[in-house]
Amino acid sequence: MTALPPDITPDALASLPREDREQALALLGERRRREGQRLFHRLFPEEGPRARHLYPRHLEFFRAGAEYRERCFMAANRVGKTVSGGFECACHLTGLYPAWWEGKRFDRPVSGWAAGKTNETTRDIVQRKLLGRTVKGTVKSLDGTGIVPGERLGDVTWKQGVPDLVDTVAVRHVSGEWSTLGLKSYQQGRGSFEGTEQDFIWLDEEPPMDVYGECLIRTATTGGIVMITFTPLEGLSEVVMQFLPGDMRAGEG
Repeated sequence: MTALPPDITPDALASLPREDREQALALLGERRRREGQRLFHRLFPEEGPRARHLYPRHLEFFRAGAEYRERCFMAANRVGKTVSGGFECACHLTGLYPAWWEGKRFDRPVSGWAAGKTNETTRDIVQRKLLGRTVKGTVKSLDGTGIVPGERLGDVTWKQGVPDLVDTVAVRHVSGEWSTLGLKSYQQGRGSFEGTEQDFIWLDEEPPMDVYGECLIRTATTGGIVMITFTPLEGLSEVVMQFLPGDMRAGEG
């Protein structure tokens, strides 16, 4: 096998003879490294139709991390909220902060969580955006076509009872050591967010207030950050009210 179809499916890969499957996995690994590097470095470029100066709100969101421990990117659908949250996660996990970065920085490997509303949306949106697609070969793996460069992905553990949902993944930091990312969902309840200290937590879509409060506790002793990216589909909820100016809160003014 000298070439790999660009749209090869996990089932097609699993059906290959062992020798061809091993070659295909090696080719996927190389593709993963190249695609991962391209994606990370082409986000928020200096020039072109997606030049970062065209996205002032996104840059404001990043900059605010240097000053505030809690942040939200509350905006309409399909304006790049999830990309922004994923990009910042990738920066913290890898230590690959671009030269223009003015936001929060960690000078060491980190431990963080990324979470969505349900197990399925965490897998299909958050995991896909950060880590790429699942590859079902001899050993199940990630193809590394997400924002985190594929060449920096390490050992993966998979969540029990949810097909193809990552539990934790190691990410190679620029220091040569390893950061750790865990994936969670609000569906698992507040209890699943208890226990361990975290440097950062990214919540994609609005969380229940008890989950949000637990995330603040998890980052309190580390001086870590909590960031939410969401469209306020539930109106003036308790979480939304946390981020509104005092004179805009219901019952005030």
